Amino acid sequence: MNRSNPIFIPAKESEWFISIFDLYVRNLFWRRFQNVWLEQSYMPDSTSRTIYYLNHTSWWDGLIPFLLNQKLLKQKARAMMEDKQMREHNFFQRIGAFSVNLQNSKSLITSLRYAVHSMERPQASLFIYPEGEIVPFNTDKPNFKKGLAWIAEKCPDVDIVPIGIYIHTAKFDKPELFIKIGKHLEIQEDKTQSEIKLILEKKLQKVLIRLVEDAHSDERLFTQL
Repeated sequence: MNRSNPIFIPAKESEWFISIFDLYVRNLFWRRFQNVWLEQSYMPDSTSRTIYYLNHTSWWDGLIPFLLNQKLLKQKARAMMEDKQMREHNFFQRIGAFSVNLQNSKSLITSLRYAVHSMERPQASLFIYPEGEIVPFNTDKPNFKKGLAWIAEKCPDVDIVPIGIYIHTAKFDKPELFIKIGKHLEIQEDKTQSEIKLILEKKLQKVLIRLVEDAHSDERLFTQL
């Protein structure tokens, strides 16, 4: 297999595996973090279909969407993951991940179309890291790849929700994880993909700025996940 001829890896959820993996992930977060804090402005209901987009700063980003969905959101969640990572860790396919290859335009279109089709399912959700790579944490405006705006344009009836992730060790030797789920965005239908991309970037930046302020000022704004 090579980059010029990638093979798309679809999601193949296993309810049995998800239930076992859920126990493992909860224990892992409990052991590795002093606290996992949540500040929440969006909660899906039984009719919601939602695309969540997040900043990408650490190894933990591969597990945070799973933790959020299992403990809180409880939707039919899927996530886009780099094809190389999926080949190395094929269990992600069984918890709802599907592959994306950002270096191959044909493969990328296959993944984006699969994402849009996945959102047609009742109670569907999609987690996506639109920066496309791990970036050191900061509160500057992020620079997204074009895929998220493309998906958002094709899914006008789906809620688009930013999620900020922030990890620090300011108070304990073990890190604390802070997660902020923002409000869903209202995007006008006449917006171009470039305009949508900019709106999404600026909204996540605002979420991250507020998240850092809240994390260092008043933990009472958060609940423990």
